[in-house]
Amino acid sequence: MKFGETFMEYLHGEQEGCLDKCAHVEYKRLKKVLKKCRSQGPPSTSCNDEQQQERDSEQNHSLSQVCHCKSCPLCDQMFFSELMREASDIAGCFSSRVRHLLHLHVARGMQRYKLRLRQCFKNDQQIMVEEGRMLIEYVTMNAIAIRKILKKYDKVHSSINGKNFKSKMRSEHMELLQSPWLIELGAFYLNFDGIDGGEFSEFCSRFSCDLRATEPVMTLMLPNYTKLEYGLTCAICLEMVFNPYALSCGHLFCKLCACLAASVLVVEGLKAASSNAKCPVCREAGVYTNAVHMLELDLLVKRRCKELWKERMVAERAETVKQTREYWDLQTKYAIGY
Repeated sequence: MKFGETFMEYLHGEQEGCLDKCAHVEYKRLKKVLKKCRSQGPPSTSCNDEQQQERDSEQNHSLSQVCHCKSCPLCDQMFFSELMREASDIAGCFSSRVRHLLHLHVARGMQRYKLRLRQCFKNDQQIMVEEGRMLIEYVTMNAIAIRKILKKYDKVHSSINGKNFKSKMRSEHMELLQSPWLIELGAFYLNFDGIDGGEFSEFCSRFSCDLRATEPVMTLMLPNYTKLEYGLTCAICLEMVFNPYALSCGHLFCKLCACLAASVLVVEGLKAASSNAKCPVCREAGVYTNAVHMLELDLLVKRRCKELWKERMVAERAETVKQTREYWDLQTKYAIGY
């Protein structure tokens, strides 16, 4: 079965239930646009002239297969803008739904006691697991649809514009399979121990992690045999992430390390970081304000590496107390004038 048929079957299947209000890639419509473009031939003669000039000047046969036009008048009026909008809507829907789901699992304070009281009357663990499975399938199917439609675009136009657009999506943090919320969902399943065999047990077996390796890694085997691996090593302290935060650029750091890189105190938090503060890895600015606190991943480390987690917790608390004392000493000096 072709992917287009598989995707349409998915849209008319499970998504009509729990995810009926979520955005999705208009794969069939975009494919029709490309088919219409192919039937009408090359988009413009100027494109062919430009290709001919490059072939003559550089004498490179491979360039004859690449269209360097910046746009295709027939397609681009709606193709890339629509695809970017759809990817943005999908990413927003996915993150909000996962955030709500995980909030139920790692709730704190009074909310935690309310949920425990509720579970005395209604056990909704199976519902949470099923919703998580549907969200993973939702983001995977749409990510594959985007990848295939961009590949189709490049094939129809003999261009690399689709590949460039994919790079643009990555730079604007629209790459669905690199979302920190997908890592959180993977950690959620690895933390979940209330599943009794059957279909859910088989689904959870697709997730694994090796936290005691030299380079800790989490492996997610997603639908359609899509395998993803996420490194869990902090690029600053070079140890496994503790109390991890994912910056907007997607890189993971310990909270202490991220605060150090952003030049803020732990008590102030990453939201106090300057908009000019850059990621230590990719050097992108303004990535700290919307950093995601990876609570499920931290819980996974706590359960799988108890002794190490306790040692790191003691060290973080000591550093937090030290910074807090220094902060208030400085504020006191400012207040009394010396």
